[in-house]
Amino acid sequence: MFEQRSVGHRFAHKLFTQSFDIGDVSDDLVYCDGTGDGGIDIAYLDRGDEDEDDTNGASGGHTWYLVQSKYGSAFQGAETLLSEGRKVIDTLDGQRQRLSSLTEGLLEKLQTFRRQTSDRDRLRLVFATENPLNEDQKRALNDIRNMGQGRLGSIFAVESISIKTIYDRNSEDANNAARTPLKVPLEADLVISGDGLLVGTVSLLKLYDFMKAYRAETDEPDRLYEKNVRLFLGNRRKVNKAMQQTLQEEPEHFGLYNNGITLIVEDFERGRGNKYMLTAPYVVNGCQTTRTIWEVCHKRLETGGTGTDSQTTEWRDKAGQGVVVAKVVRVETSRANLVGDITRYTNSQNAVREKDFLALQPDTGAWATEMAERYGVYLEIQRGGREARKALQKQNPSMTPRFTEWANAFDLLKVYGAGWIGEAGLAFGKNGPFLPDGRIFRKLVDDEAGGDSFEVEDLWAAYLLQKAADGYHFGRNAKDQRKLTRFLFYMIAMKLLKDVLVRTTDDSDPSPKSLTKAFLKLSQQQNEDARAALLDTAIDAVDEYLTPGTDDPIYDEPHYNGNINSFLKWEQLGKIKEETPRFHSLIAGYGKALGMSHGGQVSPRSLIAEAMSR
Repeated sequence: MFEQRSVGHRFAHKLFTQSFDIGDVSDDLVYCDGTGDGGIDIAYLDRGDEDEDDTNGASGGHTWYLVQSKYGSAFQGAETLLSEGRKVIDTLDGQRQRLSSLTEGLLEKLQTFRRQTSDRDRLRLVFATENPLNEDQKRALNDIRNMGQGRLGSIFAVESISIKTIYDRNSEDANNAARTPLKVPLEADLVISGDGLLVGTVSLLKLYDFMKAYRAETDEPDRLYEKNVRLFLGNRRKVNKAMQQTLQEEPEHFGLYNNGITLIVEDFERGRGNKYMLTAPYVVNGCQTTRTIWEVCHKRLETGGTGTDSQTTEWRDKAGQGVVVAKVVRVETSRANLVGDITRYTNSQNAVREKDFLALQPDTGAWATEMAERYGVYLEIQRGGREARKALQKQNPSMTPRFTEWANAFDLLKVYGAGWIGEAGLAFGKNGPFLPDGRIFRKLVDDEAGGDSFEVEDLWAAYLLQKAADGYHFGRNAKDQRKLTRFLFYMIAMKLLKDVLVRTTDDSDPSPKSLTKAFLKLSQQQNEDARAALLDTAIDAVDEYLTPGTDDPIYDEPHYNGNINSFLKWEQLGKIKEETPRFHSLIAGYGKALGMSHGGQVSPRSLIAEAMSR
């Protein structure tokens, strides 16, 4: 039971954080999974977007997401949803007494939240499942919603998320170039404008027909957004709410307020009238627009019934006058860079997180391929890729290659930046410099001077150092200050390695590439003792730096501001001796300590140097 709950917890955490783009160490994430969790595995407070204020200056609403994992045999259909949903509602309504201390603390927060909610706030129960819910299970969600609103008020809502769409989007079959190209009809008022470009408008109802035809052909609706930077963000974003309101109330004016959409296709062919046949179409800009149109039209037009309704007829007439500005771009399949550029530039006007563009970089795609072929590691470059690959392997036991080791490209760039470049504070405190167009990312991919370019070996070395840090229990779940010092550890480990190279070789200023080669030598199985000597010393240095009363504590740094978290995110951390004299004294002292031998044994420095020379 414990193991199943642990797996379910990890599943819920991974799926929810990726679906909602939440960092693992967010202060607003609460973990309750276990005995007495009250039916809540994970809770998250979404405070809304600071820049999404309404016309009266009021800020966007807050939403508490309460995540219930339904993984593997823990999910038995609609009955499971109903019983678990009732359990959560009982917890929120104060009807469950035997709760863990974590859940009691969360419940106190939620009760305070309920007392001070406005009409913009929500309390949302989320079921995380492996596959999308069927119709019977969706009806169970409606029953849970009605029950929750009856006891908790209108702030209560319920939804589900699953890995199937991520799996479909990332599966090898979906990306197999040998498959028969998909052809979907689109009726639109378009004109040729330049080579391979159609520009014009498509009516709301014709766009809805196009999406219905696409779904009928594929049964994989999100494949339409396979080359986009993100999937549908749901109705929790203000811009999507605004689009939905326009579609509901004045669909005839939609084209006046919307920026339009961009599709890329392998080819297009004009038929009679305004009918076009699109080959392999993808929406690269306009996911939120098209999905919102789908949601509204589907609810309005797919209700069934053989009679007529004046409201529906009136809305259909207005929607028939509404349009969306559209571009259709013909792109040859071999021109992957052009696809990436179109996606990037057509999305640059929107609030797309720069992290989403990592998957579009040619370098990251090459890194992923090489990491798989040379080291047997799955390198995740697109959000959801790891879980999708795991699902693919689970459903296809005989498929090759089968990955058992996983890494995230963005995480490894931060490891490398902290250790090899000495940017521990920057890596801990900021994401931007390590993302496409960030100064660290550009430095790595553009710097090819002297044959010292950043290559997959550097990522592999960063991955090995990251794994070593995991063995020392750094990170979010650490119970002491190691929760904050992972990046400091990376930097100190590489500074000590650099010190060994300076003292034992002719290289007076080892480059990052030299550090990579040296660390890869130390990571060979026969050199395990030498690597442990280096990393254990780095651990001792980290612990001493954060311990009051030692010779060189962080608390005696001239710029220490009384906040360890803040100081460890300082961009000047460890760079200049005058700025952090205690840190530099610490590294010098431990560098000397590596050269000391005890009891007639070889010194750690000699052990490391010998391992690197083999």
